[in-house]
Amino acid sequence: MFTGIIVELGKIHEVQKLAQGARLKVFSKKLIDNSNIGDSISVNGVCLTICEMDKSKNIISFDVSHETLQKTTLGELKKDEYVNLEPALTLNTRLGGHLVSGHVEGIGKIRKIEKIGNDLKIEIEAPEEILRYCIKKGSITVDGISLTIVDILSDSFTVVVIPHTANMTTIGLKKVGDKVNLESDIIAKYVEKFVNQSVNVKEERLLGKLRDYGYI
Repeated sequence: MFTGIIVELGKIHEVQKLAQGARLKVFSKKLIDNSNIGDSISVNGVCLTICEMDKSKNIISFDVSHETLQKTTLGELKKDEYVNLEPALTLNTRLGGHLVSGHVEGIGKIRKIEKIGNDLKIEIEAPEEILRYCIKKGSITVDGISLTIVDILSDSFTVVVIPHTANMTTIGLKKVGDKVNLESDIIAKYVEKFVNQSVNVKEERLLGKLRDYGYI
């Protein structure tokens, strides 16, 4: 689990194509100091496992499956591009953002970027399976960044990014047309499942009563 609070901007050192995926080598000055092989790291919102480290060169390596490359934006990364990095949540970590699983559910596309004072208002196209869990003032993860939804449109949503977030993450580097990894609020999904199960149980009880009294 993660919080959506980015710890460091990493830089792609190399993308090695493998038979069934790829190996990402990421330059990291900060996160590498407290990381070990086997640790989970969020890379642009995707939970990956450290498979190799070269502390002399500040390089962390991750193996990425073919499926992950297909279903996220990691398959489009190139050398020298920046990525958002966050270590996994611990019991001592402050929950400054919201609970993030690191399992990307869809890819969004930046439709509009508007400067409002010092802030950036960004509109992002999103698939229906993401939008169904979006509510105004609710949380959403964009490339691993915990953001608050400002508005919801028919096929998109908007967020406002403050200068600190723009400067400390990749969101400030984005352009119209760029793709981003999206993960909806995990709490919303649990609530939906709980409500659906409760409704189903009540319906079964009602149907049982109707059968008992011979109505059906």
